Formats: sequence, structure tokens, C-alpha cells
Amino acid sequence: MQPRLTYRQHARAVLGLGLPLIGSHVAQFAITFTDAIMLGWYSVEALAAEVLGGTMFFVLFIMGSGFAWAVMPMVASAQATGAIPQVRRVTRMGLWASILFSLATLPLMLGSGALFDRMGQEPATAALAADYLEIAGLGILPALMVMVLKSYLAALERTAVVLWVTLGAVALNAAINYLLIFGHFGFPELGVQGAAIASLGVNIASFVVLGVYVHRSAPEHAIFQRFWRPDPEALGRVFRLGWPIGLTNLAEVGLFASASVMMGWLGTLPLAAHGIAMQITSVIFMIHLGLSNVATVRAGQAHGRGDGTALRDGARVVLGLSAAVALATMALLLLLPDLLVGLFLAPDDPDRAEVIAIGRQLLAAAALFQLVDAAQVQALGLLRGVQDTRVPMVIAALSYWAVGVPVSYLLGFTFGLGGPGIWLGLASGLALAGVFMLVRFWRWSVRQIPSQPSSLRQQG
Repeated sequence: MQPRLTYRQHARAVLGLGLPLIGSHVAQFAITFTDAIMLGWYSVEALAAEVLGGTMFFVLFIMGSGFAWAVMPMVASAQATGAIPQVRRVTRMGLWASILFSLATLPLMLGSGALFDRMGQEPATAALAADYLEIAGLGILPALMVMVLKSYLAALERTAVVLWVTLGAVALNAAINYLLIFGHFGFPELGVQGAAIASLGVNIASFVVLGVYVHRSAPEHAIFQRFWRPDPEALGRVFRLGWPIGLTNLAEVGLFASASVMMGWLGTLPLAAHGIAMQITSVIFMIHLGLSNVATVRAGQAHGRGDGTALRDGARVVLGLSAAVALATMALLLLLPDLLVGLFLAPDDPDRAEVIAIGRQLLAAAALFQLVDAAQVQALGLLRGVQDTRVPMVIAALSYWAVGVPVSYLLGFTFGLGGPGIWLGLASGLALAGVFMLVRFWRWSVRQIPSQPSSLRQQG
């Protein structure tokens, strides 16, 4: 039995594991962030196309990431109980599930042009977005495999390497963007296609580096040894835990993707402003996502030990830290909107003033959902840690799609509020999800685990 940790000790453990994870998430998002800034300086049309194409890629990527995120609590629980073979089995089958998902979704991205036309997007923007996805879409396979390896390493609390590899990816992406978007140093000027080539190259390089590291640093797990051999039992467990996570991710990201489609109905400039506001708020979300991953790992460890006291205390600490970040970022969004939006636009862009004006309104709406967004993502992380994924999936689907999307449409179009109305609809869906998921965790999941830790036991 382990002694009860103080809240300060929990906070130190959370920050020790969480800061590298937060840094890696921010760095990972910095790749997309860099694309948006450079394409915004290239042209507003290129930026709008990347928003559209990048949104579709991200929707499919985040859905497929459910299998990677399923690996995290399973590895954390197995490692906590010394079940080393389970670590190898679930990680390997997480990679298998990611490969199968990638092969199934790749045709959607290669044929995205027709889909964008049916969504009512402007023809020029749709064509550019399809050009982007024909190249960048190939990167979903290495990108999802990278996510599995990151989840495996995070569960083992080896987060420093994840941070450094991701920082290297940011630098590589920026360099290739500089050469291929603008055509510097004799390279062809490819615009949005240059950004796509950079994204593909970075995803491949990241997988190679992390794969080599895992192979050399953890020989006891032998993740890639006899990789070709199927393991139906472990694949089934990864699938059963992962598909609800994937659909939950899809429900949330689909909420924001639907907002992108609706903003596209308002025109190219509102869509560009929406893309910029999404970039800004997504950087903030990466902080909460890093803390949510810590919540999953710590909850998974407590779940493996049967330690309900550590589970509850750790949950309070993670929720408190996330709330503090949310309050700070609310002030940032309300006080410095013009500066933040202006970073994405060339000083002499003729549309600069109008895009900033629209973006200012969107960031004001975004400030309203910082606390509820933080609450729902931490609740999801805690629920995944105790391997409770199906009910949260239902909560997410109903909150985001039965409430968030309809309210966005009503406020944005029926009541004529435009972009701010669409974003206020997002806030309503996130608020409902946050409340019900927190209730789910405290009233159900926590009660399934006793207050005091049980003896260590083998899992699986």
C-alpha cells in the first residue's frame, strides 16, 4: 500500500509529467500554427484553403487517435502492476489499429474535392483545399503511428523525448514551408502544396525517430519484434476501448468542423478569421490537453492499483490547475485580440482590417467557453484513465450535435449573429458536455474504486 500523497505532492507529480506533455502538444500544434501564419502571409485564399483541408485531415486524424489514446491508460495500468507482456501487446495492436484506420480513410482525403463542392464551399477554395489534402493526406498513417508511440511513452512517463522530437518537427516544418511555400533559394513556389509536402515529410521523419528510440531504449518491451504477428485478443481490447474514444473525439472535432463549414457559408474572409481564431484557441487547448493526458496516466495508475483516494485527490489537482489556466487565457483573449489576430496577416494585406474585426468578435466568444472547455477535456482524461469510454461517447455526441451544432446554426443564421453566434453555439455544447462528464466521473467512476489502495494485482 502506498502512503497518501498531499495535494502539493500530487501537483508536483502532475507538473513533472505534464509540462513536457504540454510542451509537446503545443509544439505539435505549432506545426499547424506555422502553416497558418506562413500561408496567411502568402495569401488569404491559401489560408482559407488550408483551414478547410486541414480541418478535414484533423477530423479523421483525431478520430483515428482514439486507438492511440486507448493505449495510454492500458499501458499505465499494466506498468503499474508489472504486467510487462501487456505493455507490448496493447502498444503493438494500437499500431495495427492505426494502420487499418489510415488505410480505410485515405480515399476520403484523396477524393476530397467532390466533398468540399457538396458542402457548398467556394469553388476556388475547395480546389486549393483538395490540392492540399492530396499530398498532406498521405501523412495520416505515420501521424497516427506517432500518436501511438507518444501515448506509450507518456504512460511510461518518458515525456522528455516526446517534447524534443516534436520541437525538432516544428523546426523542420518551418524550414520546408519557407522553401516551398514562397519558393526561396531556388525552390519552386508551391503555396498551399508546399505546406502539404512539409507536413507529410515531418510526419514521416517523426515516426522514424520515435520508432528508433522506442526500439533502442525499451528492448524489454520489444514493440517491433515480430510486428507482423496478429494478436486478436489484444487488438480486440484496444478496439473496444479505442473506438468510443475515437467517436468522442470525432463528435467534438466535428462540432468545430461544422463551425468551419458554416463560417465558409459566410464567405472567405469570415472563414479566414475563423481559422485564425481557431489557431489561437487551439494553442490554449493544447495546455489543457497535456493536463488531460496526465489525468489519464495518473488515473490509469491509480485504477491499476485500486487506489480510489489517489484517484480523487489527483483529479482535484488536475481540475484546479486547468481552471487556473482557463482564467488566465480568458483575460488574454479579451485584452489582446487585435494583436493576436494580426500576427497571422501581412501588414499590407488589403483585407487585414476586416479580418481583424471579425476575429476580435470570435475571440470574445471564445473567452466565454474557456472554463467549460477545460472542464470537459479534464473529465474526459479522467474517465479514460479508469477505462470508462462508452457513456462519455454518448454524452459527447448528444452535447455537441444535439445542442452545439443546432444552437450554432440558430444563433449564426436564424437570429443573424453571424460568426459570434456560431461560436456561442460551440460554447453551449461544450458547457453541457463538461457538466455531465464531471458528474459521470464523480458519481459513478470514482465510486467503483475503494478509498484505500488494494494490493498490487496483475491486469489482463
